[in-house]
Amino acid sequence: MKGYDVQGPALELGALIRDDGAADPAEPIRVPLAMMNRHGLVAGATGTGKTKTLQLLAEQLSEQGVPVFLADVKGDLSGMASPGVPSDRVSRRAAEVGETWSPAACPVEFFSLGGMGEGIPLRATMSAFGPTLLARVLELNETQESSLGLIFYFADKHGLPLLDLKDLVEVIRYLTETPEALSGIGGLSAATAGVILRALVNFQAQGAEAFFGEPEFDVHDLLRTTPDGKGVVSVLELPAVQDRPQLFSTFLMWLLADLFEVLPEVGDPDKPSLVFFFDEAHLLFDGASKAFLRSITQTVRLIRSKGVGVFFVTQTPKDVPADVLAQLGARVQHALRAFTPQDAKALKATVSTFPNSSYDLEKLLTELGIGDAVVTVLSETGAPTPVAWTRLRAPRTLMAPSAPAVVQGVIAASPLLPKYGTAVDRQSAYEILSARLAPGEPASRPPEPQPSRREPAPGEREERRERTPSVLEGMLESKEFRSLARSAASALGREITRSIFGTPRRRRR
Repeated sequence: MKGYDVQGPALELGALIRDDGAADPAEPIRVPLAMMNRHGLVAGATGTGKTKTLQLLAEQLSEQGVPVFLADVKGDLSGMASPGVPSDRVSRRAAEVGETWSPAACPVEFFSLGGMGEGIPLRATMSAFGPTLLARVLELNETQESSLGLIFYFADKHGLPLLDLKDLVEVIRYLTETPEALSGIGGLSAATAGVILRALVNFQAQGAEAFFGEPEFDVHDLLRTTPDGKGVVSVLELPAVQDRPQLFSTFLMWLLADLFEVLPEVGDPDKPSLVFFFDEAHLLFDGASKAFLRSITQTVRLIRSKGVGVFFVTQTPKDVPADVLAQLGARVQHALRAFTPQDAKALKATVSTFPNSSYDLEKLLTELGIGDAVVTVLSETGAPTPVAWTRLRAPRTLMAPSAPAVVQGVIAASPLLPKYGTAVDRQSAYEILSARLAPGEPASRPPEPQPSRREPAPGEREERRERTPSVLEGMLESKEFRSLARSAASALGREITRSIFGTPRRRRR
């Protein structure tokens, strides 16, 4: 077995391990930088080194000018903002793999969901987030999701901006008190409205209200580099919302889909525009509907041409649906445990997903040490490489959380803090409908459609007509709103984001 040596720019993963268990520095395992937009998987049992592998990949990408986005679910990736600490263990690992190790910090931005935790607040408007993603967060069934989509459609048609939670609540209130407002396009039963409202109240009680609103995050701010050419590592701090896994996993999907919409086609660049690490990936797929999974698969399949690489980080490959797993070009598999019959079954399933190997993978995967992995990537020609037993390098950044003062200093110095630090509450559906439902106003009168904030130019109007099929027209003719979801979910290109969000994206001002 030989290592994966690469002639051009590459990431240094580590060194091949010989049959005697010793690493061979003469056989490096390297990943071509140009292949990092072909997606990948980092998997392994708890405590086997997944987070350190994620850290190793991220810091090398940053060093080569590639921006990185990663979710810090456990709160230990803030160490990327601090240089590592020399130790005997690090020195031994460096000598084993032939590395000249020196401590270094990465340029880091810290973000949080709506200010729930430390970091620049990330917000999305309710309209941009859309009914399909929101239905997943609220754990609505298919019928309730369809009704939620109808509510979003009504608000969009009548010029009622849905910016935050109170806007959506007010539109639901209006529609339950004014049922004739939905005449011709269906109806909203009081029971379904009650379920949605109760879910929204519970969601609000969890602190999610801070996440929805303005200023809405512009994903172009994830694509920044420093003056000396290093990629900025954007760390989304999530420990404060660990008990709301569907919120943060669904939000990550929203970010990914938004990237797909706004980034231009670049084909096969020499290096990615961004590499997106999806930690605790199983949370995204648990309980997901077929339409939602189809949207994820389509996004992952096509976002490669936008220069974005997506790496899923989870415990076993079986956590990722087969259609998504088939899109992943790189695999770093840490140790797996086989203590129970279920573990043994998962182990066999994992082994079956690898290319043919000269190793006894079923045995090897249970014997890997911490920081060792079996690796297969795509070569410079795009062909899968043989499976290689690998001793991974140690990260150069701190393998522990940064000191609170360091994190706070990075946040205070961020150029994004003035842009996103203060929430904005402009006039939207809540204010418009509150005025209509005020005493003395006829509650039965539906709101008149409002003019858009900006009239599109003639050429833009034609472009919008070309890329927006008559989904809404079909909805008007349909007896069931479910047909809209089916037609949206089956669209490609820009319609992928429409199938996820359920409404057209709001134009940025």
